[in-house]
Amino acid sequence: MTQPNDQDLNDAERLPPVGCATEELSGRAETLATRLGAPWLGVVSPKHIADHPRILFLDENGLCLQATGRKAPGPVRAEFVAGKAGYRLAHGGGTGQLIARAVGLKRTHQTLHILDATAGLGQDAFVLAGLGHRVTMLERSPVIHALLEDGLARAAADETTAPVIARMTLIHADSIRWLQQRAGQEPVADVIHLDPMFPHRDKTAAVKKEMQLFRPIVGDDPDAANLLTAALACARYRVVVKRSRRAPAIPGPDPALKLEGKSSRYDVYPLHALPTG
Repeated sequence: MTQPNDQDLNDAERLPPVGCATEELSGRAETLATRLGAPWLGVVSPKHIADHPRILFLDENGLCLQATGRKAPGPVRAEFVAGKAGYRLAHGGGTGQLIARAVGLKRTHQTLHILDATAGLGQDAFVLAGLGHRVTMLERSPVIHALLEDGLARAAADETTAPVIARMTLIHADSIRWLQQRAGQEPVADVIHLDPMFPHRDKTAAVKKEMQLFRPIVGDDPDAANLLTAALACARYRVVVKRSRRAPAIPGPDPALKLEGKSSRYDVYPLHALPTG
């Protein structure tokens, strides 16, 4: 029998097993495994696991997605206190970043409600919340949602990042269905941000490690055109889409503006003028 590849797996088969580093953490980790409907491995060492390519692993630093085996790269977490996100917050919060320009933050002095409909590990949402805006995050993958939930909880307990996390709300939902259920009503957010999964061209080790772990779990986003249509029906001022710099625009209406960075770009779909007061 032919072994199915990762793109052929259904949602249940994409769930990696759950393990933990110590007996003290086993209660939390086993509860997570039960909630996800994922296999429970107990107290394990990822480098000694040979029959699973990746696991959800809880240790003293929080929940992570970890490749297994002796030569596996390090873990991937939703991290806001340390690392890139923490550094960015301590040095201005990202006011000069492309995402701030794409959302239109330099055009308005008002606080916006931004919906990040493809939350991932929450890095873009954290930048926007760090700039003072209210951000609602939607994530449909139960694995990525669990990582992000854990990262938000850890950051909420830190006095530096707690005020930012207070402006962030996480919802486990399929974005297309969630938006379609609200079409024709009041706009769900001032700006909707989309970052459908695409093959990253960034060659840094961190991005390669993250994509290698995530793609077998979340796959690509063949329904990106439907997501854009749903977002355009629900945003008040604009929809912004993050793409690989050389990737074509999502099928549908042409973006009115393209903002390019080194490895990615933002396609901007304005609906109404942003408030300037």
